Formats: sequence, C-alpha cells, structure tokens
Amino acid sequence: MNRRITVVLLALVLGLGAAACGGGDDNGTDTTPDGTVNEAGKAVFVANCGTCHTLSDAGTTGTIGPGLDDIALSEAAIEEQVREGGGGMPAFEGQLDDQEITDVAEYVVDASQP
Repeated sequence: MNRRITVVLLALVLGLGAAACGGGDDNGTDTTPDGTVNEAGKAVFVANCGTCHTLSDAGTTGTIGPGLDDIALSEAAIEEQVREGGGGMPAFEGQLDDQEITDVAEYVVDASQP
C-alpha cells in the first residue's frame, strides 16, 4: 500500500500530461552537497521538463505538471518517475540516457529543498 501511495504521489508531483517537455530560463544558483552547481542536471531539466513544471531555481514556469518547488522526494523516486512516467507524464527512458536521468533527479532534489 505504501508503494502505491508513493507512486500516486510521484505521478501527481511529476506528471507532465504531455508527450514531451522543455524550455525555460537557466538563471538559478542550485548547488550540490559539495557546493558545486549541478549544471548538467539543470540543463537536462530546462531542456526536457521546464515547459511542464515550475522550478524557481531553473527559472521555469510550466503549468501542465505540478510545480516542483518544495517537494520532498528522494533521488531514487524521481529517477523512477522520469524513467517510467505515469500519471500523465511520459517515460523518458530511451529519450534520456542513464546519466541524464541521474543528473536531473539529483538536480530536482537539490533545487526543490527549502
């Protein structure tokens, strides 16, 4: 039951509702735990997620999927959602390589923390 709730929550949080996403400005200052900017993940997010999702750090204002500021999901949960899609969000496995998926999941976790 917990896994099902998690999957539904992920679908709501990361649901895109469109076949593909992209766009937005790249003007934030997100940093990884070691203090460096996660530029690779940010670039993947802006190019593939920003027209659907709002994320302040990325400067994106998408309104199709939910806003991602202040979400509290793990990198693993985000990676799974990006890979498999669901809840209106298309799967990006095959469109993004493994490193891009890892980078964008890390970036979203870092950028969405209060």
